[in-house]
Amino acid sequence: MIGLLQGKLLHAAPEKVLLDVHGVGYEVHIPLSTYYEIEKAGADGGAVRLFIHTHVREDAIALFGFWSAREKQVFERLLGVTGIGPRNAQVILSGMAPDDLAAAIAASDVARLTTIPGVGKKTAERMVVELRDRMQEFATQAPAAAPTSEDDLVTALVHLGYRQAQAERAVLDARRDSPEAAFHELLRLSLKRLSRV
Repeated sequence: MIGLLQGKLLHAAPEKVLLDVHGVGYEVHIPLSTYYEIEKAGADGGAVRLFIHTHVREDAIALFGFWSAREKQVFERLLGVTGIGPRNAQVILSGMAPDDLAAAIAASDVARLTTIPGVGKKTAERMVVELRDRMQEFATQAPAAAPTSEDDLVTALVHLGYRQAQAERAVLDARRDSPEAAFHELLRLSLKRLSRV
């Protein structure tokens, strides 16, 4: 199994990257938390190292990449929850930073978990029941992320399942209210607005 890839970043999007490792291009699915770190590092065209979870099915092999080993561990623990597959886990990590997610689960905060797109009350309750004790070690304050453009925010929200017009409106409102906010904070504010719709 592939556990780590280090190579030249050929292309980065909020949901996946293309990484050139000694002439072989690996398409790696990533959560937004990893995308923030890639943006913050300004790694486009430069060297990137990602911790990899290799997901093997009968008909496909998919790679899921993470900026830190800690982020990968949270992802793999999510996979242990009944009904959550790798794509769901990627969306969950995209909807809430890993440390915030761990804190919400450790605190049994079902209401906060249901603000993540695609997570209903039953899934949130399963996450709490099955992961509460196993997430205590991760429940710390998440670091701030780097600022980036409104287009990237809209793209990220669309990939989370929101309509383009909804996403654009939420991002504009969030930017108006917090003009100096970083990407992660603007995303959180945009998601908060969208959850009220």
